[in-house]
Amino acid sequence: MLPPSSAVFLAASLLAALPVQADGLYTKKSPVLQVTSKNYDQLIAQSNHTSIVEFYAPWCGHCQNLKPAYEKAAKNLDGLAKVAAINCDEDANKPICGQMGVRGFPTLKIVTPGKKPGKPRVEDYQGARTAKAIVEAVVDRIPNHVRRLTDPDLEDWLASTTGDVATPKAILFTEKGTTSALIRALAIDFLGAVQVAQVRSKETAAVERFGVTAFPTVVLVPAGGTEQDAIVYDGELKKAPLVAFLSQVAAPNPDPAPVPPKKKKADKEEKQAAQPDDAKAEEESPKPAPAAPVPAPPIELLTTPEALAAACLAPKSGTCVLALLPGEQQQEQTEPEPESSAAQVALASLAEVAHKHALHKSKLFPLYGVPATNGAAKALRAALALAEQDLEIVAVNGRRGWWRKYDPAEADYSVERVDAWVDAIRLGEGSKQKLPEGVIVEETQEDEKPVVAAEHDEL
Repeated sequence: MLPPSSAVFLAASLLAALPVQADGLYTKKSPVLQVTSKNYDQLIAQSNHTSIVEFYAPWCGHCQNLKPAYEKAAKNLDGLAKVAAINCDEDANKPICGQMGVRGFPTLKIVTPGKKPGKPRVEDYQGARTAKAIVEAVVDRIPNHVRRLTDPDLEDWLASTTGDVATPKAILFTEKGTTSALIRALAIDFLGAVQVAQVRSKETAAVERFGVTAFPTVVLVPAGGTEQDAIVYDGELKKAPLVAFLSQVAAPNPDPAPVPPKKKKADKEEKQAAQPDDAKAEEESPKPAPAAPVPAPPIELLTTPEALAAACLAPKSGTCVLALLPGEQQQEQTEPEPESSAAQVALASLAEVAHKHALHKSKLFPLYGVPATNGAAKALRAALALAEQDLEIVAVNGRRGWWRKYDPAEADYSVERVDAWVDAIRLGEGSKQKLPEGVIVEETQEDEKPVVAAEHDEL
């Protein structure tokens, strides 16, 4: 066994060897764009590009599991859409996380540009947490500003203007009928500067007019020009060289959107001086104090074997979470002894988790406390091979016949850890064990009324 000083040194060395993360879960070298409350509007809301944003907390196990797939999606969507993340554990970011209605981690939202600048459409991503599924969902939502031309449309489109000003035009000649994410992203980059169109190979008049012999082919027509002035692209069909090619005739739109200049201090002072006294008095009046948060009510205690059986151990019982309290919790929970602090923290954390879901009106299976005075507690501990005097938190499902134990790291019963564990059960993640024979109490009479409702919706 190492002496204490050596153990501390070894732990410090191991921690020092771990990679340092610049902003929570993602490093500065990550392909995932790291966003804050301050720059969300500039980078995401004001952007012409579609974005997917992950709202996460570094301690969240599901967020850590998602990271590899999310970074892979970011690499695949590079140049096509934005893949961003916001650390909701940072105090400065909590306003934007609350504003976006984040209720758990990770929350993924797809942000699509709207008709009005700065007013995007935001929707929850409900698909699979894989790189392929994320990429497909985002690509489907990339706006399409590419005009699909036929032979009869070509002449009018070439002669069209933006207002009274002739604009450059880019045409993709292709054998495909669909518009790729690449050409859609290119049109977004040059929106308002270069008109982009797509012509299918079967439009023979247009193909012959521009002398196209191979597909795909991209041609660029300068403002006011004709097919005689067209420039044929001979590079790779990749985003960066295509942007450089179109930049010959027009500059791409800046992204992120430019930040408007701040007003000068003198202008601000003049505006304040011009305000009437009553307006100043109104501004200086103290704001009402924010309403105090409603405390979480304690979770229900199942004090009798009948209550425990009816609530969680019946054949039709859904998922229940049970905090099996140690012996010192037999008395009322007021003024606990020092040795019962872990149980008190666990009960408080479970209460906070239940309260959070109640406030958000989201479904959650019931959470109960089971004191040691409940005669069935000892039998349940024995059946599950749990220590008699330790605090234990377990999830059981009588209908499906499984159970799962909470494994605290260094007696960590914090709200964050307990919430993550409960969330994993809700999502069906993690391993489960089969309930031993005899744990589920068989019903003796069909018309017997349970003490506590036995049916719970399992999420």
